[in-house]
Amino acid sequence: MNSDSDLQIAGDILAVQHLLQPAREHPATVAEFAGLARSIAADRARWEHLVEYDATSRWYHRLQTGPGYEVWLLSWVPGQGSGLHGHGASSGVLTVLDGELTERTEGGERSLAAGAQRVFAPGYVHEVVNDSLEPAVSLHVYYPGLTEMPMHTSARCTQESVPV
Repeated sequence: MNSDSDLQIAGDILAVQHLLQPAREHPATVAEFAGLARSIAADRARWEHLVEYDATSRWYHRLQTGPGYEVWLLSWVPGQGSGLHGHGASSGVLTVLDGELTERTEGGERSLAAGAQRVFAPGYVHEVVNDSLEPAVSLHVYYPGLTEMPMHTSARCTQESVPV
């Protein structure tokens, strides 16, 4: 008996074709969207040359779209932040590619270093800020594609169409 698990596989599991699912062309599950983000993050040649830094406003670039989803690349110079916002009906995966970002929610704040991922559901409200002294780059996958970004303030909720 294995101390980690009682499951043992005998033979070649890859020979059991009916248990294998064909590879999908596009992600369809939370794990697959997180995997897509990790795959893009690992392929620096795909995104690094596109990154620009803008001291006056956050820079963003739509990197990819697929059936019902979109992938955005964002840069953050020190001090830039998103403001407190939600993502409408969209779920998302935020992946830090370079640098460090701070995520603030009603429950507190957390530091997100390069490689960190946050997966969130519709209705999730947060603020993302570059509190460091170095620029940062992040990747954002939204499903369905981002159609609204309600900004939250103490007085009211407004709508904006900038991704985060």
